[in-house]
Amino acid sequence: MSDASSSPTLAMAAPSDAPTLRQRLWQAALPIALVVLLLGFSAVDARVLGPANLLNVAQQTSYLALFAMAQTVVILTRGFDLSLGPTVSMVSVASAMALAAAAAAGLSPVAVLVLGLLAGLGIGLAAGAFNGIVVAFLGVSPFVATLGSYNVAIGVATTISGGRPVQGVPDLFSDMLYRGSVFGVPAAIAIAILVALLLHLVLTGTVFGRSLYLVGTNPRAAAVAGLPVKRILALAYLLCSGLAALGALMMTARTGSGEPNLGGSLSLQAIAAAVVGGTSLAGGRGGVGTAVLGALFVTILSNGMNLTRIDGYVQMIVLGVIVILGVVLDRARLSGR
Repeated sequence: MSDASSSPTLAMAAPSDAPTLRQRLWQAALPIALVVLLLGFSAVDARVLGPANLLNVAQQTSYLALFAMAQTVVILTRGFDLSLGPTVSMVSVASAMALAAAAAAGLSPVAVLVLGLLAGLGIGLAAGAFNGIVVAFLGVSPFVATLGSYNVAIGVATTISGGRPVQGVPDLFSDMLYRGSVFGVPAAIAIAILVALLLHLVLTGTVFGRSLYLVGTNPRAAAVAGLPVKRILALAYLLCSGLAALGALMMTARTGSGEPNLGGSLSLQAIAAAVVGGTSLAGGRGGVGTAVLGALFVTILSNGMNLTRIDGYVQMIVLGVIVILGVVLDRARLSGR
């Protein structure tokens, strides 16, 4: 495949065009909404703007941002991954079991960590490969394919764990991915920042990243341009599940055990964060910045509702409304181009 700079079609697919005034106004809407949200919740409960709560929001955002970035990769291709949440649960259980078994076998702490990480990432990548093959090479719609793998992942996570938390996760694992820090920055936040930078470089500076935008914008044009569309789609789902697996390992380190219900509603939250941030479900538009901003919005909203003691079922309603509102706003943005 030729370099992206030598392909005018790929160059057009890159998200580098200078935004119009209208687009700049749309881009400013979410940061303004974030400020209004923070000030509104702080008027009800002063703890919202407290240093401890802001640090908690930053850490919670780091997890959701990883999952939102994972969803963004496949949403760029006009797909999404409903199985992300169950995959997180499956990775959590599998990695915890591997860690516990390696520790019980008397292996060195480094070997225990390596085996646990490899088990978690391996399970996550296997799930992504399955989704990618079914969607790209078998032609099954992303909704049907990932809905099917949603149930498979739930079944695997529940079966191998017996429906109970898996204990035996060594403290060193939690020290590295949760309690540790990098130059004073909590580990979870540092990892999320590093992943965001790397993914941004992939999406904007590589042929694969630019191809994702073109496939999402116009699959036929991508095929005419000579791009291996099926392979790109498969790799998108592989990358999505790889990022989800990393987030699952971080959350397992935080809980200190493998949780078969860890994924919960993460699939919807991640999609909501990506869409609210500005990633288009129509494909071809979005990126790391939209995922992170959307994750921050959803986290602040959830955190504020928790502090103001809004019922959990009401919070689910709010999240669903946000997804619908995000799609409506996305169509408004597109119609105003």
